[in-house]
Order: sequence, then structure tokens, then C-alpha cells
Amino acid sequence: MRAESLTSPITPSWAYLLRHPRALLAFGFGSGLSPIMPGTCGTLAAVPFFLLLAQLPIYAYLAVVVLAFVVGIHLCGKTAQEMELEDPGGIVWDEFVGLWIALIGAPAGWHWLVLGFVLFRVFDMLKPWPISLADKHLKGGFGIMFDDVLAGIAAWACLQGVVLWLG
Repeated sequence: MRAESLTSPITPSWAYLLRHPRALLAFGFGSGLSPIMPGTCGTLAAVPFFLLLAQLPIYAYLAVVVLAFVVGIHLCGKTAQEMELEDPGGIVWDEFVGLWIALIGAPAGWHWLVLGFVLFRVFDMLKPWPISLADKHLKGGFGIMFDDVLAGIAAWACLQGVVLWLG
């Protein structure tokens, strides 16, 4: 695979995503095509899906998140491989899963959703240890997904800490 700084032989576009359903999912239904902050746009695109998932019983919610992670390893890995890049910025399925992890068991209310969103983006962008370690050393679809899983877990822990502190 090529290094991130090199140009991909594939230029993602709506036409490309519509011809390749795997890439459409990996690019977060097109949200990863944003020229500005695709990770944040991908996380934002995950919100309506969270609102649907939040209606499920917790065991079903967790099952969907685990399934989305496992499927994401394949989606993101194959799409990155086709693009000949290690972790293309437009691949945002990992942000979907990371946000859903951050919001596991979050109380109802927009302020909790916003706090979970912000916490996840902070951890995902700053990548403190051990997120940075995973980001640096894990490759392929698993590597693309796992650093966002860790960011989601860190955001979840902080969010639940705030819930307990205010509760």
C-alpha cells in the first residue's frame, strides 16, 4: 500500500461510491467526501443512525455496534487497499462505530449527545496514548477501525464519568 501522503490511483467521488457499495459504506454514505474535516462530517452523519439505534434494547444496540465493527474491518480494509492508501481520510465508517461506542448507555437528551460527540472527536483527533499507539502500529482494516474504537471507549468513559458526577 502507498503511504498516506501519496496520491491514490482512485479519486473518490459520488459516481465511484455509487458503483462500489463497499466504498459507499466505508465513506459513510458519502459524508467522507467532504473536503473539510471528513472525520467530523462522518461523525455527524453517524448521529441519525445513533438516534435509531438508541431505540433498541441495550443488548441489540451492542450487537449492532459489534457487527458494525467486524463488518467495518472488511469495508475499510478493502476500500483502503483498492485506493492503495493505508488509511484514507475519507473513510469514516470507523467514526460511525467510534461515536456509537461513545454513546453506549448515554442518557437521553441533546446535551448528552453533543457532549459524547465532542468527547469522541477530541479523542479521535488528539489521539492520546494508547490511541496513538494503535494508530501508529496497527494496519489494514483492523488498524483503521481500532484507534476509533479506543477513542470511543475513552469518550464513553468520560461521558459516563460526567453522568455519575452530575447524577
